[in-house]
Amino acid sequence: MAQRYSLLAIMLHWLIALLIVAAFALGVTMVDIPGITPTKLKYFSWHKWIGVTVLGLAGLRLLWRLTHAAPPHPLGMPDWQKTAAQGLHGLLYLLMFAVPVSGYFYSLAAGVPVVYLGVLPLPVLIAPDPALKPLLKLVHYALNMAMLAAVALHVAAALKHQFIDRDGVLKRMLP
Repeated sequence: MAQRYSLLAIMLHWLIALLIVAAFALGVTMVDIPGITPTKLKYFSWHKWIGVTVLGLAGLRLLWRLTHAAPPHPLGMPDWQKTAAQGLHGLLYLLMFAVPVSGYFYSLAAGVPVVYLGVLPLPVLIAPDPALKPLLKLVHYALNMAMLAAVALHVAAALKHQFIDRDGVLKRMLP
């Protein structure tokens, strides 16, 4: 069994991570812009495009992961850490799908269709719904906060493995 992730898995990991950080930063920035301005509308578009891209790449990453085993855990790693790692990875995969999907439905409920890269209209799966809009906004926000916490925990665990355990876990995912 390989001791490192494949090059495609590594590339998808870091590309998705970068896009999630960018989408989060745009989301925080755009909601603080008062009123409806050209800059705010541009940021909303970019935020949605990144979300759709994350969703597509997450699908590709999940298919790759289902057909390619992860490297084994380091020898001597406690079972609880293995279980925690598997649980956190599962949560991160779930959130890579749930966050963009919740944003997509929030946008539709707000009556704003999503047009990927400004040229590809995505299907309108629900009609505008002023009653559903605030609930979907809250769901999207809560899922983003869960993603923020999960990513922070993931990074902290990687750094722990690198600098405290010195067991090579982080090196498996470095290009």
